[in-house]
Amino acid sequence: MPVEFGVLGPVVAWDVAGDRIALKGPRHRAVLARLIVARGEVVTVGRIVEDLWVDPPAGATGAIRTFVGDLRVALEPERAPRTPARLLVTDGPGYALRAEAVDAWRFEDAVAAAAALPAKDALTGLIAALEWWRGPAYAEFADEDWARVERSRLTELRLHAVERVAEARLALGRAAEAVPPLDAHVAEHPWREEGWRLLALALYRSGRQGDALAVLRRARTLLSDQLGVDPGPALRALEGDILHHADTADAGVGQVWAQTAAAYDRVVASGARARLEATVGLLRDLAVTGGGGLEAARGQRVAAIAAAEELGDPLLTARVIGAYDVPAIWTRADDPAQAAWIVAAAERTLAALDDTAHEVARARLLATIALESRGTSRARGPAAARQAEAIARRLDDPALLAFALNGTFMQTFARAGLAPERDAIGAELIALATRHDFMSSEVLGHLIRLQARSALGDFAAADRHAAAADRLDERHERPLVAVFTRWYRALRLAATEDAPFTVIEAAYRAAAKGLDGAGMPGLEHGLLPLALLCERVRRGLGAQTDADWGPYEPWARPHVLLARGRRDRAAAALRAVPDPPRDLLLEALWCLTARAAVAVGDRPAMQRAATHLAPAARELAGAGSGLLTAGPVAGHLDALERASR
Repeated sequence: MPVEFGVLGPVVAWDVAGDRIALKGPRHRAVLARLIVARGEVVTVGRIVEDLWVDPPAGATGAIRTFVGDLRVALEPERAPRTPARLLVTDGPGYALRAEAVDAWRFEDAVAAAAALPAKDALTGLIAALEWWRGPAYAEFADEDWARVERSRLTELRLHAVERVAEARLALGRAAEAVPPLDAHVAEHPWREEGWRLLALALYRSGRQGDALAVLRRARTLLSDQLGVDPGPALRALEGDILHHADTADAGVGQVWAQTAAAYDRVVASGARARLEATVGLLRDLAVTGGGGLEAARGQRVAAIAAAEELGDPLLTARVIGAYDVPAIWTRADDPAQAAWIVAAAERTLAALDDTAHEVARARLLATIALESRGTSRARGPAAARQAEAIARRLDDPALLAFALNGTFMQTFARAGLAPERDAIGAELIALATRHDFMSSEVLGHLIRLQARSALGDFAAADRHAAAADRLDERHERPLVAVFTRWYRALRLAATEDAPFTVIEAAYRAAAKGLDGAGMPGLEHGLLPLALLCERVRRGLGAQTDADWGPYEPWARPHVLLARGRRDRAAAALRAVPDPPRDLLLEALWCLTARAAVAVGDRPAMQRAATHLAPAARELAGAGSGLLTAGPVAGHLDALERASR
């Protein structure tokens, strides 16, 4: 195999053994990239000089010759002295690259070939071709005029390939599988009508007519507001087809619901206690249907518990509290006051129950206490989690164990570095849920493992768990799952790709749009600014100074003051920073403390941060959230050690 050149991402070259070739500095790579763009044509030395410098220095021509000489040595190390180069050749007034293997050219050929293949073969070929992309084409030359046209052409070709993958999946009857990547595709490239059309069609063929129509309405609004155009004929035709079918299907579903609800109203007395338990079951289902459902369920849950307590029956109250076993993945309460109220109600009910009986009810109350105590430093949460799990295992009750394990997960943040423990909890949940068909617990298990494997830097495994969660979302209509998997893909880009900050920022902002209306203020408030701050700190950039930091303000404030040049005030703010809450962002917030301490020379704060971060030395800070990262903890520990000398 000849030397291969890669431009689908940062510009690189690989030798015949497949090893990466050292290309020296950015100017060397710029010369090589400029010659690859020329596709074998000669580029004059003068043209290269003009492309590399806005204001060329006096020795620019000589520098170009030096760069070319260095590149020749790197690309053909075994070439004998004074023998002509075979790859990077001199031709008249300039140079040409006689390349045979460039990943972009190979990608073009694969996409063109797929057009003539059956759907199954086209799908296989296109998926393989898309995996060759390591980031934006000619990534480090995004602002160069000479690369702009080629970058745009390759980007367009990649987007076309993504859409052809979806088309092939639809042709093969794999509509649900096409939805998650298409959802991400239109979020990042909202001007592509073909992406919207394919997403709506995939949803429609997955039996989700309502979601398909919602997508088409979103596309119409976006195209109108941002581009000032109406949807094209393909989108309009699809909307008409779906509306025609949806009217009939929705009428059937609505009729079944209305008849069943009417029958329940007739048969079950309005004051019957059974209504309370049935209400909690309905709220549990409502909570996983999306933002509005989650918010409504939270409010009505408190009313149901209060009504049960008024009846003076501790066992009924225990069932009402404990029946709400909605899987929870985020470790900051959406409504801390409400969570504390539910914990107090559960404790009152637990005290009123017979200690020697009603073990299932007691375990569910304990699991509720563990879940609703998330992110606090009280010892009661971990103790309740241990008790609930012990009872569930002793009773060999799979549903109870799944609920208890969720509580255990919420209490595995006593210190940094506990991702392996959470990974084990996720694995047990998946195994338990698969055996007993607990779909919601299976989703939870995959999301927990996505977080844990991200913390451990195992993104291949995290990808598998993200894909599994998305498949379950499509099959069982759990739209909140996509909120987390969308953020995960932004995190993965930040953690694994050598992409410019602007690309990472765009990915995070696209993911943040999914939080609008999700009904999770405990997740939403301050998350985007925090993600961008972690990325800025990781890259040595100054903090943004005008963000709404929400609950993360104490850890952001020293960095904001440093960015404003107010070192003394930053040092004072750092001294006021508390220990982070015991949650999924524990390591990330400690790393922000560590970097601020280094910047202002606060040795006690440095020592405090190093002590807390040491157990997570092999993890990626913040990646355990599945949402963002501040980079390897080891890097922050090294910075602390150097600054402490």
